[in-house]
Amino acid sequence: MNILIITPYFYPENFRINDLAIDFKNKKNHSLSVITPIPNYPEGKFYDGYGLFKRRKERWNGINIYRSILIPRGTGSNINLALSWISSIFGNLLLAINVLKSNYDLIFVFGPSPFTICLPAIFIKKIKNTPICFWVLDLWPESVSSAGKLKTSLIPQLLMPLVRFTYNNCDTILVSSPGFIESIKEKNIGIDNIKFFPQWAEPIFQKIKKQENSFLMVPKGSFIVMFAGNIGESQDFNSILKAANQLKQNKRIHWVIIGSGRKEKWVKEKIFELGIKDVFHMIGRFPLEKMPGFYSQASAMLISLSKKHIFSLTIPAKLQSYLACGKPVLAMIDGATAELVRESKSGLVCNSENADQLANNVLRMSEMTDYEIKRMATNAHNLYMKEFNRDVLLNRLESIFFNLKNGL
Repeated sequence: MNILIITPYFYPENFRINDLAIDFKNKKNHSLSVITPIPNYPEGKFYDGYGLFKRRKERWNGINIYRSILIPRGTGSNINLALSWISSIFGNLLLAINVLKSNYDLIFVFGPSPFTICLPAIFIKKIKNTPICFWVLDLWPESVSSAGKLKTSLIPQLLMPLVRFTYNNCDTILVSSPGFIESIKEKNIGIDNIKFFPQWAEPIFQKIKKQENSFLMVPKGSFIVMFAGNIGESQDFNSILKAANQLKQNKRIHWVIIGSGRKEKWVKEKIFELGIKDVFHMIGRFPLEKMPGFYSQASAMLISLSKKHIFSLTIPAKLQSYLACGKPVLAMIDGATAELVRESKSGLVCNSENADQLANNVLRMSEMTDYEIKRMATNAHNLYMKEFNRDVLLNRLESIFFNLKNGL
């Protein structure tokens, strides 16, 4: 098949779409082209070597990449994000016009925010009658209200007709969490067009022996609570810091944060304000290939999201990475993710924004026997193999694509 991927993020940015594209090109032998903006996530500025007049077209692992112009997201404020999203619409539409000369069997849209990433695909479909498969990883307009802390429902109400228009012009809608299905159905979309299709962990995430790494800077024998990913408003670092502060007298418990984001500076300031710098460590962002080595040193992996309805429907992608590495999970989250961890007995769970209970769970797990920890680790890996096996999911996606191509 000749597949066009439209995505708000792509290599060198680290998202699952990179792994999917490599598999479909180099293992399944499909022809792939990608429309994506100039890379600027998460720092909010163009990556070195990229710009408005640099590397707008390149080839990576046999995949043709066409990069659209946009205003970088900058500090990630509401205004900056809005300007970035709006500019990316026009930039992607311009590229869509340029690719009209090519014939694609289908268009696959990778759909974290912004939702408007699907508009260029619809433009191409209207002209070329090319079917669209839209993988929804972020619900709109719900996520706009949550992420933007909007005090009025006006903007979500204005976006709703666009959301309905987008869904109604997609031939197949994939959702990364079962909780998304009801929300999409409520927008008058037929259930037959919606399929649950979760995320997976890249092949690099596996159970490996512990690898010592000087970056962690924690004493040997410590109980290490590790968080990896975006340091943003949604991850509720306020509650994480409160829990760490409650346990700061227990010098065996150390918190290690790997990543970067909008709240990074604020978190660093709070660490000094609370006097927890000797047990709370922020070591920055590292390439994807370094992560399994870091994970191997963790006693447990932390996942957290703020108390919002939209987040209770979500299964964050980092969960699959944690599970694939066979690590016990400390979850401060509501809804779908909490149920998975709780039912599989792969970790300990507390409600969103419950710092007291998180502290209790950390202390409880730190006092468990090696056998109890290993049992949770085994349960975590078993959950991954049962529900999120990469090869099974990508083969299933290929079948969906073939059916879409053949009008089935």
